[in-house]
Amino acid sequence: MKKIEIRISGLGGQGVVLTGQILGKAAVYEGKNVVQTQSYGAEARGTTAKSEVIISENKIGFPIVRKCDILIAMSQEALEKNLKDLKENGILLIDNSIIKIVPKTNAKIYAVPATEIAEKNFGQKLYANMVILGALTQITNLVKEKFMEKAIKDSLPGKSTSINLQAYKKGIESVPTFNPR
Repeated sequence: MKKIEIRISGLGGQGVVLTGQILGKAAVYEGKNVVQTQSYGAEARGTTAKSEVIISENKIGFPIVRKCDILIAMSQEALEKNLKDLKENGILLIDNSIIKIVPKTNAKIYAVPATEIAEKNFGQKLYANMVILGALTQITNLVKEKFMEKAIKDSLPGKSTSINLQAYKKGIESVPTFNPR
């Protein structure tokens, strides 16, 4: 791994910013160089949101993702808005509980029903971001599981730690190897 650029996109309230922060923290724990940025609409909930993470073994010269190697889309709008920035033959990870139409792309597509898994197993869709994080870990092995789990524990202290770790592990278990088209 030289440098990997990741964009996590969705709607405000889906936890995309927290997901990027946890991913970045886990990569730092593993000894990698990391830059994490975020942006979202004027209203916090329901508008587009994104978190970008650059992970590198070397120094990072430019802290903005221009073309991502990995795009995570947690809403249809986020997919449509960000797909143009995914590199040729990149990885596209979608929440297919929400995303029903995937435009033509040369990406390797992984579809995980993260929201459905979160609601079915934990009673709330707010854990979908941890399911996606688990799926990302399984697909890419960007960061070792032990560092991701430490970052989750450090970022979500108290009673929520256990359920978030369970959701993360469900995401690891949920990775399909099919293409949704």
